[in-house]
Parts: sequence; structure tokens; C-alpha cells
Amino acid sequence: MYKSVFSVVGVAALLAAAAPASAQGVIKIGELNSYKAQPAFLEPYKKGMELAVDEINAAGGVNGKKIELITRDDNANPGDAVRVAEELVSREKIDVLTGTFLSNTGLAVADFAKQKKFFFLAGEPLTDKMTWQGGNQYTFRLRPGTYMQASMLVPEAVKLKKKRWAVVYPNYEYGQSAVAAFKQLMKAAQPDVEFVAEQATPLGKVDAGSVVQALADAKPDAIFNVLFGADLSKFVREGNTRGLFQGREVVSVLTGEPEYMDALKDEAPNGWIVTGYPWYAINTPAHKAFEQAYQAKFKDYPRLGSVVGYSMIKSAAAGIAKAKSTETDKLVAAFKGLQVDTPFGKISYRSEDNQSTMGAYVGRTKNDGGKGIMVDFQYLDGADAKYQPSAADVKKSRSTD
Repeated sequence: MYKSVFSVVGVAALLAAAAPASAQGVIKIGELNSYKAQPAFLEPYKKGMELAVDEINAAGGVNGKKIELITRDDNANPGDAVRVAEELVSREKIDVLTGTFLSNTGLAVADFAKQKKFFFLAGEPLTDKMTWQGGNQYTFRLRPGTYMQASMLVPEAVKLKKKRWAVVYPNYEYGQSAVAAFKQLMKAAQPDVEFVAEQATPLGKVDAGSVVQALADAKPDAIFNVLFGADLSKFVREGNTRGLFQGREVVSVLTGEPEYMDALKDEAPNGWIVTGYPWYAINTPAHKAFEQAYQAKFKDYPRLGSVVGYSMIKSAAAGIAKAKSTETDKLVAAFKGLQVDTPFGKISYRSEDNQSTMGAYVGRTKNDGGKGIMVDFQYLDGADAKYQPSAADVKKSRSTD
């Protein structure tokens, strides 16, 4: 008798251990990212996620269950990212996989999701391969990718009427993707454009002096810059010192984000055309509510990472609520056309490519008393068809989906 009782208890315990988290009253969102390697962006990003989790749980959770966030560091390494993803799925029994910052780690986890047939919501990696060339049905992305951001900058670049361009970028997936998109779109919009110099630098290891000198020697009319973080700071400092930017236009991806502008301080450039996040001057009701909640919780102002982390978790929760499940197939179906309220307004996830319609702010940089800000900016909505490839091009690029 006792043997049978303990056997039943033992089997029940094993079944409970093996059951998905969502079956036990909690929904586990697993997240991995390059926290140690990219703290400027990812510390605010983590706070944004925490704010979203608090709001969701305070409102009763999702489908009657609370959200639990489990984060891991991927060491900014694709191999480690896959190992960590495997641990989250197999050991932590997560229900949804999210995260990644660098494009190479994002692609590695996207491939993992494809092989394991597990839902993956990428918040940040910008390479177009996340959702277009090589995109897969299990991977969705929140932020506008390199093609989208380039397509938002190119009209402003064309207005400059500059013929000779130089490009500088980190020599890995994101930088290569951004430059390819910019060149393609510029040549289509301005056929006489020439690219007279190209500097591809190791990520995190830019030799700013030699890069700036090489660009100056090429005597371009304008520069397209894709550097970010510490590489950007070194490039700007050296460029200011050597006069690279004097009388020369610069178009730059990401530079208007406070994560990178704040670090430049009194070296912040004037007049660059950038994508970014002028949090201090966005007056929409959705953004004001987010800004106030974020400042109340963290006694700090939001960065773009804060918006990405917050919107990613809100997206995951909205998808789970719509699917009424955390099963991969149901989540994939629910995310097709899913609408989500974010600090930038309502976005949706496109059925044809799993890319969200979150847009970006485009404007000019200004050194305002020793602090870099964005001025003359506007929000460009990613739902506008001119910022995304056509459905036919998407279908062609995802032919191996």
C-alpha cells in the first residue's frame, strides 16, 4: 500500500517538474543578451523589461497567470548565445524566448529557434537577415532593421546633393547589412552617387586615428557612419580633432540615441542627420505615460533601450493573450498581424515577414551647451510601405522559410 502511494506521489512530482511553466500558474519569458559587452543600451533595456513585467502582473497577468522574466548573458558570442538559449528552453522550461542585441548573436538564436521549432521574439538585432534573407517562421523582430533605417535616412541624404560618399562601419553582420542597404537605396535614388572610401573596423576595436585619416584622404563630400558605442565616441573625438567633419555632411545610424549621444558630452557633433530617440521632446500621450512611469520607478530618464525592452515584453504578453497559449504554433499564428501599444504608438507584426512596424525618429544632432540632443526631428512610421521591401521581394528573400 505504502509503495503504491509513494509511487503515485513520485510520478506526480516528476510530471510537475516536466510540465511547462505556464501549466503551473506562471508564464516564463526567457531572455538573453550581451549585458556585459553593451551596458549603455542593455541596462536601460533591462529596466524597460522590468517595468513592463510589473505593469502586466499588476493588471492580473496574462490569461490569469503572472509573468516571470529569466535573463541570461550571452557574452556577445553566437556560440554562447545558442548554449544559453538551450539552457533556458531545456533547464528553465521557459515558455517564450526573447532578446539578443548584436546581429550575429541574434542570427544564431534565430537559427536555434528554427531548428528547435521554438518561438523567438528578437528585440534589437538589426540585420535584415533576421526577418528577410534567411528569415524563418519562428522568429519575429521588434526594432526596424538596417534596410528600414537606411530607407528613412536616404531621402534626407539625397537632399544634400552630395556625389562623393565615404562609409565607415563595424565589420560584422549589422555594419555590413546597414552599408549594403544604404548603398542600394542611394544608388536607386541618386544614380550618379560615388562611394570613394570604405572603412570597415573591428567591432569594439576601432583604430580611430587611421580611420579618420583614411576618410580625410579620400576627400568625400559626405560620410555615412554606422559606428556606435565606444567606437563612435573614439571616431567622433578623433574626427573633431582632425577636422574631418568641418564643411562635410554626416548621415549616421543610431547616433541620436541617448545611449550614445550622452557619452559624447561636449564632443557631440552638430548637424548630423541621424536616427535616434529624443525622449525629452516627445509629447504624445503614449510616450508621456511611459516616460512618467519609468521615471517614477527608476528615478532616471528612459533611453531607447528602455523602449525596446518594454515594448518587447508587452509584445510577448499581447501575443500570448491573443493565442490563449504559449504553444509555438499558436504563438506564431497569433503574432501574424498582432497589434501592440508601445511608447511610440500602436505597432503591428507583419504577416509576410514577422517584422514589426515600429518606426524611428529622424532628425539632426545639436550640441546644446555641452550635451548632445536631437532637433528638427520627426517620427517615421514603419507601417509606411516605402520603408519596407515589397511583399514580392519579401517572398523571394524568404523562399527558404
